[in-house]
Amino acid sequence: MLFSKFLAKKFAIIFRLMTSINLKILSNFHSRIFKISPKETSQTASKALFYFCISFILGILLESFIKIPTIFLWGFLFASVVCIAYFYKKKFAIIGFCVLFLVLGITRFQISEFRFVQDEVSKLNDSPEKITLIGQVMNEPDIRDNFQKLKLKIENTKSVVLVTVNRYPEYSYLDKVKITGKLKTPEVFDDFNYQEYLLKDGIYSVMDFPKTELVSNDHYHNVFSYPYEKILQFKAKLKDSILINFAPPHSVILEGIMLGSDKNMAKDVREKLNGTGLSHLTAVSGSNVLILSSIMMAFLLALGFWRGQAFYFSLAFIWLYIIIVGFPASGIRAAIMATVFLSAQKFGRQNASGRVIVLAAAIMLLQNPLLLTYDIGFQLSFLAAMGIIHIKPIIDTFFRIIIQKFHDIKEHRVPGQFWLDIVSITISAQVVTAPIIAYNFKNISLVAPVTNLLVIPVVDWIMVFGFLSALLGIFSSVLGFIFSLPAWLLLSYFLKIMDIFYQPWAVWSIQNISWIWVVVYYAVVIILIWFLNKYQKLKSLSY
Repeated sequence: MLFSKFLAKKFAIIFRLMTSINLKILSNFHSRIFKISPKETSQTASKALFYFCISFILGILLESFIKIPTIFLWGFLFASVVCIAYFYKKKFAIIGFCVLFLVLGITRFQISEFRFVQDEVSKLNDSPEKITLIGQVMNEPDIRDNFQKLKLKIENTKSVVLVTVNRYPEYSYLDKVKITGKLKTPEVFDDFNYQEYLLKDGIYSVMDFPKTELVSNDHYHNVFSYPYEKILQFKAKLKDSILINFAPPHSVILEGIMLGSDKNMAKDVREKLNGTGLSHLTAVSGSNVLILSSIMMAFLLALGFWRGQAFYFSLAFIWLYIIIVGFPASGIRAAIMATVFLSAQKFGRQNASGRVIVLAAAIMLLQNPLLLTYDIGFQLSFLAAMGIIHIKPIIDTFFRIIIQKFHDIKEHRVPGQFWLDIVSITISAQVVTAPIIAYNFKNISLVAPVTNLLVIPVVDWIMVFGFLSALLGIFSSVLGFIFSLPAWLLLSYFLKIMDIFYQPWAVWSIQNISWIWVVVYYAVVIILIWFLNKYQKLKSLSY
């Protein structure tokens, strides 16, 4: 809880800096140049920062699809400086700054790609000779049924190699391993670009089933590696406890929901999850974390908690979950996005909340610009947050109007508010994430809205009882069994919903979908949101 409050204060400071006159640089610029009032200065500064972040993101997006020559960058840079200098006393100067941030985004993406070109080990890719390397396992081994994948940080370099080795012997985090084999460039398949998938994590080389030798299992720790190793050991104990108290497929689903691990899932179970649109619940995905944290907030508010108390509990829930799953990079990004989202909802208005999400996305992309086009999880988490911010209020208003036709409701919260929140949160997130899912996975579940509405309310309880069963099962098989009973019942409900809705007609296959249709879809959604918000404001003014 103290950790959650600390994070909340940090994000509250960021949010208030953005939505008040504490944005001194932009505020002073606007107040002195444009001679506007302090209130207008605050709003203009917030909008200006939002435009700068959007321009930076567009620069990354542009460079990821169109390789822009350096001569054009110098032209853009010169044009921005001229625009700022010529219109320095007019609002057109903002355009010059936007172009400047656009160039910054393009340059940042080029720097990331330049690292790949300069990587020492990747220059040896696809060589006919076998190569011997020594590296240290830099995170949790990805263990499958018949093999395991290790990320090795190669000695005396900054390079990381993804190595596929036999299932046994097992290796651990921080083990030093010697490998001898052929380095390869990650493949690009017809339906999946494995090279780009690894590129975002700084992995430019792979080695399949080399000759391996354990050099040393002496683990020398620092302030970060020691607690991380202990977390991974605790996670392994939880996994063993789950396997003792639950049999497949219950154990597989619980392991996926609670630990974010679906690597050893049976093919038929995976197909059912994909076909019913529930696969995101068994992985550490950004949209999953956002939806679950939003529903946790709604649930605590329905129980009578104050908004501040519900906020801190939800924040603690998010980060406890990320700790349990072992701090995966995708999970950390999802947790940061969810934390910023909840903080923005607590401390600001709807429009300002969207700007803070854009600011958070821009900061993440400044650190790793490859996330924008190569990381589907990042795309889904950002879009889910924006959907909940901008579409959920519209759906809530629609529900309220319908309820008021049958009941005389004057309070802010209506009867059954918690269930209505679940509906609006789920629908708003799925409306904006459906095109990305369809474009990348070539199919879309037609029953996903229904299955998610039926299953998501029990997922939090599955995590609670599943965690208690796994944790207590480490110390006592009796206590582990007792708490496994409610978790087993909820998991059975989960599996039953999955079996009922997994039908041949439930999945719509979409082949060769063009990115143009994705752009058109989002353009239509944005226009509809703008129109409905404007209509709602005009209607409220008429009263």
